[in-house]
Amino acid sequence: MLDSVLPNKNLTKQQEAVFEKILNFCQSNLRDGTKGIFQLNGDAGTGKSVILTKLFLTLEQAAKEDVSKFQGTNNYFLVNHPELLKVYQDNAGHFDDLRKNRFLRPTTFINQMHKQQKTADIVVIDEAHLLLSESDHYNNFTQQNQLEEVVKLSKVVIFVYDQRQVLKMKSYWSQDIIDDLIKRYQVKFASSTLKVQMRMQAPQTIIDWVDDLTDKLKLDPIEITQKDLDYLGGMDEDYDFRIFEDAEKMYQKLREKNNNYGQSRIVATADYPSILDGKKHYVNEGNFHLPWDQYNYSKVTWAQKDDTINEIGSIYTVQGFDLNYVAVIIGPSIKYAGDGKIVIDISKYEDQEAFKKRHDDDVKKLSEVKAEIILNSMNVLLKRGIKGVFVYFHDHDIYQYLKDSSK
Repeated sequence: MLDSVLPNKNLTKQQEAVFEKILNFCQSNLRDGTKGIFQLNGDAGTGKSVILTKLFLTLEQAAKEDVSKFQGTNNYFLVNHPELLKVYQDNAGHFDDLRKNRFLRPTTFINQMHKQQKTADIVVIDEAHLLLSESDHYNNFTQQNQLEEVVKLSKVVIFVYDQRQVLKMKSYWSQDIIDDLIKRYQVKFASSTLKVQMRMQAPQTIIDWVDDLTDKLKLDPIEITQKDLDYLGGMDEDYDFRIFEDAEKMYQKLREKNNNYGQSRIVATADYPSILDGKKHYVNEGNFHLPWDQYNYSKVTWAQKDDTINEIGSIYTVQGFDLNYVAVIIGPSIKYAGDGKIVIDISKYEDQEAFKKRHDDDVKKLSEVKAEIILNSMNVLLKRGIKGVFVYFHDHDIYQYLKDSSK
């Protein structure tokens, strides 16, 4: 089981308040017979999934109770992420009130409901920023918008959304799209936003460093807490934050952490060629030479397999997962622009599948959306580590600026 999404975890006071708000929202909409949508917002690591998993367990328990207001309800939990789905289905096997067949990919749910000519009562959607907003015949989705289809097939929908975790054009969302959907279907709407970082045990200065880099393209000076020839930064309170000049030395330090703490992996932005052809494709940075992750046919997630310390994880592998330590290679698409700023070179981003154009004209300037997707991927990767994050930039000018400007 993956502890970070166990449905019986204790909630913080803020999470508990949001949990109760959502539960009451579900109850009132079912009672009044109104269609409802609840949007749960929050940055990576703020505990959105923890609330959803506990909510779903509570709903499924109440569905079996004779005197419950949720008695007999037909509920589903959806996630458009195959690795996370493995975790949820595995967790379900450890709780008597949960059924594995209620945890589905969105397309499976949509097609299943249509085939059976049924509807659901309450549908919970984790990582809704991964829902398709474009038809995808390869994945058997023939409609235009997965959230819209789920709303049609449900009485109440609760979904997690983070604009900064949108990673593909065909799943590009903006709040305007969601607002339009709510108006067209005249549904009762409510929302909450989680703001406290729960994953990273880091001081605010480090979280601000990541946010300034991925939101403002700004390189904040590094407070050097431990002098070393190999990296900038070091232990700050209980969090280990380091910027490495050498990718291989970063990887070896990560291996030490993995030997001591486990669940430590190296990841990279999609700036290095990788094709799903059954062959290994490598990321090369100086003396560093390691293959990308392979398609994972196992029921065990990539992040939980011991031998994946010898591979590089992608954004699609680790999104939504907690790691004790994460080492992030930021590739050629990120360049130093001078004056403490970075610039994005879209042409260097190898994941062209992410940039396939939508049929709609509801996205802003394409170059801006592509840049946003690259920055989103960086933000997600940099926020995987509970105990620490190590960073290597392909562009050495970035390291040199940080070295010259830091104390």
